[in-house]
Amino acid sequence: MFSLMPSLQLLLLNANSLTTIKDDAFSGLPHLEYLFIEGNKIETITKKAFRGLRVLTHLSLANNQMRFLSRDLFFDLDSLLELDLRGNSFQCSCENKWLMTWLKNTNATVSDVFCSGPSHMKGKRLSDLPIPPGECISTAFVRHQSIPIQSMSADIFSFKEDIFVATAAPNTNSCVVMEWDHIEMNFRKFDNITGKSVVGCKSVLIDNHVLIIVTQLFGGSHIYKFDVQQNKFIKFQTIEVFNISKPNDIEVFKMDGVWYFVIVDSSKAGMSTLYKWTKQPDRNETGFYSYQFLHEWFRDTDAEFVEVDGKSYLILASRSQSPVIFLWNKSTLKFILHGEIPNVDDMVAVKAFREEDEMYLALTCYIGDSKVLKWRNKQFTEVQALPSRGAMILQPFSFADRHYLALGSDYSFTHIYLWDKETKTFHKFKDIYVQSPRSFTVLSTDHRNFIFSSSLKGKSMVFEHVFVDLSL
Repeated sequence: MFSLMPSLQLLLLNANSLTTIKDDAFSGLPHLEYLFIEGNKIETITKKAFRGLRVLTHLSLANNQMRFLSRDLFFDLDSLLELDLRGNSFQCSCENKWLMTWLKNTNATVSDVFCSGPSHMKGKRLSDLPIPPGECISTAFVRHQSIPIQSMSADIFSFKEDIFVATAAPNTNSCVVMEWDHIEMNFRKFDNITGKSVVGCKSVLIDNHVLIIVTQLFGGSHIYKFDVQQNKFIKFQTIEVFNISKPNDIEVFKMDGVWYFVIVDSSKAGMSTLYKWTKQPDRNETGFYSYQFLHEWFRDTDAEFVEVDGKSYLILASRSQSPVIFLWNKSTLKFILHGEIPNVDDMVAVKAFREEDEMYLALTCYIGDSKVLKWRNKQFTEVQALPSRGAMILQPFSFADRHYLALGSDYSFTHIYLWDKETKTFHKFKDIYVQSPRSFTVLSTDHRNFIFSSSLKGKSMVFEHVFVDLSL
């Protein structure tokens, strides 16, 4: 438009109906000194709209409808002496953080720019506002890898500086073990432990050996041990499952230097069972053997081991009654029934986490509200309810000083909640999509953070946790 006007010094575009000014709009005006675009309806000016105007001294964008300005909009204006931004509706938010900084540092004379919003900032001068460090830094979950495996669980473990994930894949009758590729930065197949309707895979490292506990609906349950020479997992032990009819979860923990695990039974005819790593005198073999039967004739769904106030507890969630709490008796070396968590029936999962050195529980409800409970006065009490129709997992996880809950549903997006230090509750933060998620597991490696989500009906997903500068 201006290619034949190289000597133009003054341009007035006032009182038109311009709404947008795009990149290189004033190309061909190398000697332009005065540019007035007042009294229009401008909402957007793209980042490089004023590119090439290096001798421009006076610019007026007064009385338009701008709320935000593109970052570094005035980068090319080396000779700018006066700038008029009055009569706009600037928002004093992260998107204009760069403008606040620019106003404090520029040598040009700029008309006072006042905030139109948000409401608590209205009427304040943009150049007077403090810019707290980190104020405009947020986070996001970016899809990193899609894995064509339908799985009920995912357990990440490390062995000899390598990272693995074991996933229970009932549709393929296997426990799929994948290894993290530090070059490609994703998971690749490593081993496949075949079975019959595998519903659980859980790792445990004992005496520099990797064991994977594999539970099945049919054909019993077994423990596999990694064989370094064969570079694969081989059967190590068959688990005694006489009182387990329908295994649903495996919880591994260590007390007083001894390893234990619980297989949770979700049938009406079975019993959740505690196993202990020990040597059987009659066999002279060390392995996991049944040690205590827990919670007879209930449809248990999940188990969580917690240590609080110097004591060890085992919490069992159930579909047929309130979650029950067992206390470890140091005299008898057995769990004894300690009590129950009232008013939270029909829970499908229980996960423990800490916030500011306080113990919390995340209880997942398939129909109704999932719950966040806090340990105080030697009991768990409800502090927050989260609507959760169709939810199968409410998983707490953390990266640095940011603490999240992932609420995975069979009927909607997974809701990510972020912990608010002021209110000491979780607030809705982001949505990610995983079809029928069953677990969320943290992976931190190579200075990057990820979550691995297993999916019962679709592809398992890996999301990267990234920081986002909202002022860009």
